[in-house]
Amino acid sequence: MKNTLLSVTTALLLIATSCTKSHTKTVDSNVNSKEDTTTQSIEQQKSISLNRVLENENITIQSIDQHTWHGFGNLCFNESVYLIEGNNCAMLIDAGVRMPGLRKIAEELVHNKPVKLYLSHLHSDHAGSAINEWDELWINSADLAMFPKFAESYKGKIHFMNDGEEIKLGNRNIDIVFTPGHTPGSTSFIDREAKYGFSADAFGSTNLLVFTNLSTEIATCHRMNLLIERYGITHLFPGHNDGDNIETPKRVKDVGEICLGIMNGQYEPKSVISNLNLVVEDRGVKINYTKDRIK
Repeated sequence: MKNTLLSVTTALLLIATSCTKSHTKTVDSNVNSKEDTTTQSIEQQKSISLNRVLENENITIQSIDQHTWHGFGNLCFNESVYLIEGNNCAMLIDAGVRMPGLRKIAEELVHNKPVKLYLSHLHSDHAGSAINEWDELWINSADLAMFPKFAESYKGKIHFMNDGEEIKLGNRNIDIVFTPGHTPGSTSFIDREAKYGFSADAFGSTNLLVFTNLSTEIATCHRMNLLIERYGITHLFPGHNDGDNIETPKRVKDVGEICLGIMNGQYEPKSVISNLNLVVEDRGVKINYTKDRIK
């Protein structure tokens, strides 16, 4: 099988150096009843996720609920994929680094219904070699500016997602929400009825890499905060899910506020040896960026 790991030097170096566990769990002693409800929901998710339905050398899959699954690999800090089933068909968010047989696994879990592949963004830990098992897939066209060779390396048909579009799976609808910041085309998916969503790397899984600029990330956090409040979303499943770093409404708000604080000069960043060579850590979250992204 042809491997389509993307050859963008800056992105790959950052992905490689960030694929180690450096996440910190944050506890807020002043939580209100809404945060208590969110915490309970997340604890329920952790309990459910212990129900593993498949495990091999490349991927582990566990159930979130009766018609939703979380799969993760072992090459880049639990690089995560999510399978969402409806009555008529299913969708898979992302394809990990190297997960051979992913399409067959997904189709068997949903009793051989069609499974469409949607990529949250085009980094190689989310758009790895398993994408070649699909004859077509869906992406945010904005990422092609950062990954111009993707369209050449993938031989199937590429469809472009639309912001605000509704994916109809049959008795289950998923909203597409463009959430740029990590990359220009980073995309999240919201299940309004289930009160949760899937945000991939948009908010960093507690370790955000900003490849665009901070003002874009701030706008994305503001927009997601509005959607969270409007639809009562309790949590977002991240792109590197270890069970302890589910994105909460508070986390999304914190990321936006920390980015704004960086813009306003409220933090003294640490210098690190990396292409994103500045890091601010606060409230259990790391923001990785460069000076030219402070705009």
